[in-house]
Amino acid sequence: MPFSLFGRNKKDNTAVKILAPMSGKVVDLAEVPDKVFSAKIVGDGIAVEPSEGVVVAPFDGLVKQVFPTGHAVVVESKGGLLLLIHIGIDTVNLKGEGFKILVSEGRTVRTGTPLVKFDMEIIKGKGFPLVSPIVIPEMTLVERINSSGLEKVEKGRDLLMEVFLKR
Repeated sequence: MPFSLFGRNKKDNTAVKILAPMSGKVVDLAEVPDKVFSAKIVGDGIAVEPSEGVVVAPFDGLVKQVFPTGHAVVVESKGGLLLLIHIGIDTVNLKGEGFKILVSEGRTVRTGTPLVKFDMEIIKGKGFPLVSPIVIPEMTLVERINSSGLEKVEKGRDLLMEVFLKR
């Protein structure tokens, strides 16, 4: 790359913009009522208390994993960043009740593509918290995460966080 007095000539491609995969109130991961998530054992990120029962693709990428119960999905950005979207806490125990999977593993998706629909009333009625962790399981690839600072987000539209990958 030619020398430039003004820094880089090309935009830095090491940042992945993650738009909100669900609409709702943004919650700090430390406040999630599950130590596996709040202690960042699974990975770092943020959580959303959903206001509606739809999860959408947070970026253009690939559906890497869909849990058979529908309670979680893993998507991969074009840059190779994996993102786990976990709907509610302990919702694996619902064994699929209240979840409708809309995509299959290996499918290419665009930002805003619906991935999973979930029935908030069933989940709440069975006593499970709706707060949904959105975490990066492979933190060894991450240099830093910048939260957007928004208190409320709209799915597929608002920036939730920006993840800077190591070179």
